[in-house]
Amino acid sequence: MTNATRTTPAGPANAGPANAGTINAGPASAGKGRIRSGHERTNWTATVILIVCTLGVLVPLYVTVSMAFKTTGQAVDGNAFSLPAPLSLEGFSQAWTLTNFPRGFAISVFVSATAVVGEMVVSALAAYAIVRNWDRRIFRWSFFYLLAAMFIPFPVVALPQIQLTGMVGLDNPLGVAILHIVFALAFNTMLFTAFLRSIPLELEESMRMDGAGTWQVFWRLIFPLLGPMSATVGIFAFIASWNDFMMPSLIISDPELQTIPVLQKIFQTQFSNSYNVAFASYLMAMAPAIIVYLFTQRWVMSGLTQGAVK
Repeated sequence: MTNATRTTPAGPANAGPANAGTINAGPASAGKGRIRSGHERTNWTATVILIVCTLGVLVPLYVTVSMAFKTTGQAVDGNAFSLPAPLSLEGFSQAWTLTNFPRGFAISVFVSATAVVGEMVVSALAAYAIVRNWDRRIFRWSFFYLLAAMFIPFPVVALPQIQLTGMVGLDNPLGVAILHIVFALAFNTMLFTAFLRSIPLELEESMRMDGAGTWQVFWRLIFPLLGPMSATVGIFAFIASWNDFMMPSLIISDPELQTIPVLQKIFQTQFSNSYNVAFASYLMAMAPAIIVYLFTQRWVMSGLTQGAVK
């Protein structure tokens, strides 16, 4: 009898287990990859930078609040980081009287409210006209002209603006509010234009088929849809106009009609020896802007995000 030698084919039969091993190793390797990718490394450089920036904001704010509630003796003891003991409202009462805070507060509110409403309405109208007439050359060049105006800072044209406002009788808080509207027109129009491009034209056409005119379409359809972006523009306008020092100090000729930031500068010499009065005045001036931003910051991000994504 001859012993038959059984040969094993070197084809797919042998490759089967190896392939099976390879196939089985695939999910395991993928699982390890997923496990490794799940453990993200902490970017310590960015974390340290954020912590330093946060402390750079919170530490001065803490010193401002603590100094504002101290007595005159506690304010000059050389320890700015100590807590006020006891709490004192002496600084607030003196700052309220020295700067005539109610009048300055009312003027600042007038300037900020006028700037907010004017920037939202004027910029929205300009953006609507540009977007819906983009095929016309004059509207396209108007948009490019506004973009070019963004690169011109106020100090460059400060002297002509002072002369012009004095000639037309706008060297007052109303003139400051109008200048805020004009100088913010370029940036706000750019924001509204990006948002308006996401609104379908069919919505307007359906209203026009029902007999609505251009003004009705804008006020009843377009402007309500611009709500998120209008909130963003309004918040930026309020913060910029409320904290502005240069424009009111140059434009307003009557010291009795100055805004709060300028009044603080005028009475700074009287605050030099009373740190609690100075910090109380600073706190009263910046408190409205902080409160408004804390309650409306979510609209800032939502408006910018919707304008960028849609």
